Amino acid sequence: MMHRSSILIFLAILIVVFISATALVSTSFELEPGMRVSKVLAILGDDDLGHYPDTNVRGVSAERGRQLVFDGIASKPGGGSTRRQSKHFVCTSCHNTKREDPDLRYSDPQARLEYTNEQKMPFLQATSLYGVVNRETFYNGDYEKKYGELVYAARNDIRGAIQLCAVECAQGRKLKNWELESILSFLWTIDLKIEDLNLDEDQYDYLASALKGNTDQDSAISIVKSRYISGSPAHFGSAYASHQSTEKLTGNSENGKLIYENSCLHCHKERRYSFFNLDDEKITFQHLNSKAGGYGHHSIYQVIRYGVFSKAGKRSYMPQYPLEKLSDQQLKDLESYIEYRAKAD
Repeated sequence: MMHRSSILIFLAILIVVFISATALVSTSFELEPGMRVSKVLAILGDDDLGHYPDTNVRGVSAERGRQLVFDGIASKPGGGSTRRQSKHFVCTSCHNTKREDPDLRYSDPQARLEYTNEQKMPFLQATSLYGVVNRETFYNGDYEKKYGELVYAARNDIRGAIQLCAVECAQGRKLKNWELESILSFLWTIDLKIEDLNLDEDQYDYLASALKGNTDQDSAISIVKSRYISGSPAHFGSAYASHQSTEKLTGNSENGKLIYENSCLHCHKERRYSFFNLDDEKITFQHLNSKAGGYGHHSIYQVIRYGVFSKAGKRSYMPQYPLEKLSDQQLKDLESYIEYRAKAD
């Protein structure tokens, strides 16, 4: 009798295990437009990028991360406030925090200019922080020419990329561990959602089916990843090459107006982040127009393609625009607008 009871108990346990395993295998998920891309990829079995914040670190919070990104200063875990991360810049000096590209598959500066203008956002040198936690590489392309071996610790490591930006790009102090993880926590509040991918109906249906286990999951992963770039390309031009290129182009002053107002004035209006003031006065445009054909510090060709180096005793500077952030056509458009304003009655 005892032996029979043991067998029945053993069989009951096997049935419970089988039912539980079957439930796990057959678990399905409903696809929704607001679902996180990272969650969908995880469900489909994609590898984790390792970008999640370590919330076990004391003091980590998305709100403190938000403060650091926008203000460069945050409340400390033990009370009081941190020292300013940089005396010169905050993250939003060069980065937007909202989506800035209408199609995340491409780095198209003209499409970005039009889209950011519609959204009333600045047109900036650096890539938006929106969706940065979904990217796989950082400081791509020619940034190795600028930062040398420093990019090695940042290219495939989001934490290394944040620290490189804090110390070199922002010319500030290194972030403490809780500050770094807090910034990561905030960045996860602006990660990519399925609705950002602009999936067509067939792609959406295929992905929805894959989440229910009815279609190939590897193919579904490929569909998702084909809808956004895994890293922002960056190629630096030269002032000379841009001069040569724009001689063959016709400028659009209306487009140039958008660049001047949404990019140049973002930093230079009332010397917000710069030593050189720009405004809407005719004399300002006359000065810029007189310098445009050369290679001096006030030539738009020179400063856009090379940036402006730090002054003696001051570490702030102007970062350059990669070709993917401001094309030669847009540079010609900006020059046309400056010339128009310089000569207008």
